Amino acid sequence: MVAAVKSLFTKTNGLSFVAGLILVFAYAPYSHWWLPLIILPMFLALIDGKSIKHATQACFSFGLGWFSAGISWVHVSIDQFGGMPLVVSLLLMLLLCLYLALYPMLAGYLASKLSATKTLHLGLFVSTWLVCEYLRSIVLTGFPWLSLGYSQIDSPLAVLAPVIGEIGITAYLLALSYILVRVIRSSNKLPWAVSLIVFSVCLISASALQWVKPTGNSVKVALAQGNIAQSIKWDDEQEWPTMLMYLDMARANYDADIIVWPESAIPTLEPMAQDYLDLVNQSAGMNDSAIITGILDYNFETKSYYNALITLGNSQTESKTTGDYFYNHSNRFYKHHLLPIGEFVPFGDLLRPLAPFFNLPMSSFSRGDYVQQNLKAKGIDILPLICFEIAFPNQLAANFTNQTQLLLTVSNDAWFGTSHGPHQHMEIARMRALEFGRPLVRSTNTGVTAAVDHQGQFIDKLPQFEQAVLKTEVALVQGFTPYSRLGNVPVFIVALLSFIAISLTQRKR
Repeated sequence: MVAAVKSLFTKTNGLSFVAGLILVFAYAPYSHWWLPLIILPMFLALIDGKSIKHATQACFSFGLGWFSAGISWVHVSIDQFGGMPLVVSLLLMLLLCLYLALYPMLAGYLASKLSATKTLHLGLFVSTWLVCEYLRSIVLTGFPWLSLGYSQIDSPLAVLAPVIGEIGITAYLLALSYILVRVIRSSNKLPWAVSLIVFSVCLISASALQWVKPTGNSVKVALAQGNIAQSIKWDDEQEWPTMLMYLDMARANYDADIIVWPESAIPTLEPMAQDYLDLVNQSAGMNDSAIITGILDYNFETKSYYNALITLGNSQTESKTTGDYFYNHSNRFYKHHLLPIGEFVPFGDLLRPLAPFFNLPMSSFSRGDYVQQNLKAKGIDILPLICFEIAFPNQLAANFTNQTQLLLTVSNDAWFGTSHGPHQHMEIARMRALEFGRPLVRSTNTGVTAAVDHQGQFIDKLPQFEQAVLKTEVALVQGFTPYSRLGNVPVFIVALLSFIAISLTQRKR
């Protein structure tokens, strides 16, 4: 047992752990996109040719460092709202990181187990990494945060996103790192140098392509940031001040076509807020504007809670003196991909009695349908996603139609304070806009509230932790990116074919 523990503290494992730690600076808010181009080749050089045991340990160490630094923001919500001692909250955080580190560990294990020499083969590792990243995005509802491709949203590699998506950029990064290692180490450098040239030509070619083009039309949006402290958000005495504040924000910005309030901006259930919603609906309708707001709905028949978005005011282009809202109208969206612990508790009967953390307010939601119709606001077709859902491109793809003009996401990242979590969240949203070739607007309680264009670049954004409204104009586009049509299928086909080719070569040896 002692020998097994000592074997974990090797130089290779230590360097792998540090390499994973450093990767946090590649993501927002630091955004040093060039770091993976150094860290990944170094890490691959460390594990190249390692035995099954040592490759598995090194990849686990890398993953532990990667997630310990990268998702440290999760501890903010556990510590501040979980109602548990610091030691227990740190232990929960460690358990989460240990769980997530299992995926790179599995990639290392498979890449060495399946090789002819039973040592890690870097070519196989690229394919097994992608498989394990896919598993990470679906197992236990999935947690695909910190995928490597997100770090490249502001790099030259970003031009690949409309073609092969974020996961394709991840594959490109790993394959490029593999080739760089081989260029340095191989005695016959020519084939690897040619591969490097081919990769460079692909990148340059992709940068010259334009998949979508402006329609000449634009939409005026006003994105509200209420800056309500999470500690008082659901207090009864805070309910009306919050609702009146958002109404005042809307009244001052009725010259906008679409006004967006954050996730659960209205701090009461939709059936209980009908008088207020009727007032806002008529006010927006008379001013020829539309308001999209987050709210919680409750179905009395099924006794189900939903995290919802509804449209108030004018849903169509023609001006009306009254809005189109009425309770249970179809112009709404129910969140499908719920956040574990925060919105539903796996094994709730067992976990809820253990600690307040497993019994947070509003942690018993029901899922909306996986495919729902786009929202309509002032005649604009809007594809909405709530909070965590923006990290799942397959869900966005399933709801993306020929009529979709604008992407919308709302969130309440007040749970994570001043950590880097909200910035990573915004980075993910930017990648979705670039992949699908549509502008995106994002309204949040405490930030980051922003509008980005179809290339994932900021049009404008608000400072965090300020009560303000971002008013801007968003240019609409037409056309479709290859990724919006094909998704991740081409990347996984190439990865599968590469895996088969390398495996056959290994078997012959």
